[in-house]
Amino acid sequence: MNTLALPLISAILMGLGATLTFDLWALFLKRAFKITPSNICLVGRWLRYMPEGTFTHSNIGSAPPKRAECTVGWIAHYMIGITFALVFVALVGNNWLQHPTLIPAIVFGVVTVLAPFAIMQPSFGLGFAASKMSNPTQARVRSLMNHTAFGIGLYLFALLLNWLLTVN
Repeated sequence: MNTLALPLISAILMGLGATLTFDLWALFLKRAFKITPSNICLVGRWLRYMPEGTFTHSNIGSAPPKRAECTVGWIAHYMIGITFALVFVALVGNNWLQHPTLIPAIVFGVVTVLAPFAIMQPSFGLGFAASKMSNPTQARVRSLMNHTAFGIGLYLFALLLNWLLTVN
């Protein structure tokens, strides 16, 4: 396999796995602590309004639903995870892929929380870092925990890929 294909495939698989880790963590929080997970369908609604020229909402929850918004939201959610993983692999390089360490992955996961804080939440009408929500601290902590889980997922799936490559 050429030198670009393996890191690219690894990043895609790590992005899928890290996003799955994010989702499983959110499911755990819901079941164990009754913490409502993020509504991924709203991501789809936001994206489905964009072709009409609507990029921000005063309250996306009260915007009329769009056809296939949940499907679009879930696809976008995993594509965003893959994109983040591609950026991460581009930043850390092949050496990290061959010898993954936890701290860079967690730090990167934490940094990715800037996307919902600075882009998605304001665009949804929730304010910067959920400042307009009834309990912004809870929303911020939930986002931070989810994105930390994403970083842990990057690390775990890098370990899994390394193990699979060495088993052959």
